[in-house]
Amino acid sequence: MMKVRVVLVAGLLLAAAVSPRAQLAEPNAAGVAMGHLHYIVRDVDANEKFWVTLGGTARDSRDAHVVAFPDVLVFLTQGSPSAGSNGSVVNHVAFKVPSFAAVEKSGLKVTRLAQFPGVGSVTSPEGERIELFEETSENLVFTLDPGVTSASARRHQEKMTVPIVVHHIHFNVPKGSEQQAKEWYTRAFGGATGKRWHYEATDLPGINLNFSDSDRPVAPTRGRMLDHIGFEVVNLEAFCRKLEAQGIRLDAPYAKQADGVATARLTDPWGTSIELTEGLRRTTR
Repeated sequence: MMKVRVVLVAGLLLAAAVSPRAQLAEPNAAGVAMGHLHYIVRDVDANEKFWVTLGGTARDSRDAHVVAFPDVLVFLTQGSPSAGSNGSVVNHVAFKVPSFAAVEKSGLKVTRLAQFPGVGSVTSPEGERIELFEETSENLVFTLDPGVTSASARRHQEKMTVPIVVHHIHFNVPKGSEQQAKEWYTRAFGGATGKRWHYEATDLPGINLNFSDSDRPVAPTRGRMLDHIGFEVVNLEAFCRKLEAQGIRLDAPYAKQADGVATARLTDPWGTSIELTEGLRRTTR
């Protein structure tokens, strides 16, 4: 997988510049922001069409299939995933839109939750559920923990200025682990703690990380349709040393590729595969 990933990063840097509305967020004090989501799919073309229809911008090159959204890049790699995200530690990813009307006008079917106005989902060609929220939904409200401040988290109270933006990643962790997971991500990546609706959460620039207890066993993400998530990091080499000083083991150490993009890999204690990058941000300016 690492070899494939390097090719994709190289391909992205050869692709055309991403429009201003699809830039990655500025980093927090720890140097971290949301970076990318990496999906393994059987039919790349069909899935790329789905993500573009949802509101992203395709930035393909000879080697890379990338769809850019505000605050996140979606990578698509051809392969045979072991299963979808449901059942893994990363249950789903959610995006925010002004209303479902524009999504439906584009041709996608939005399945609404009757008991929660403004909450719904769309389904990819291979069955991956992507949660959607209208920006007026009360389920989106993120409240910082007492005494916690975050300039980046102010975006949750601001009116949308783009047609779609990534909102959160929802983790299902073993029963009794949600607070531990919240603390781990906060400590590792400098998140601002709080709650999104009634879920424990920590906020990073460009993404809100939500944690729920699961009564059922959850599988690692590696090899699933959403194979891994990615964070963009400033001064990644030094950041990796800080992680290791915390006792966090890297699956793949810091390495700088020929194209100038640096990468490292790790797995959280619950099985989420995480790629750290330095250099994707300059492709979105």
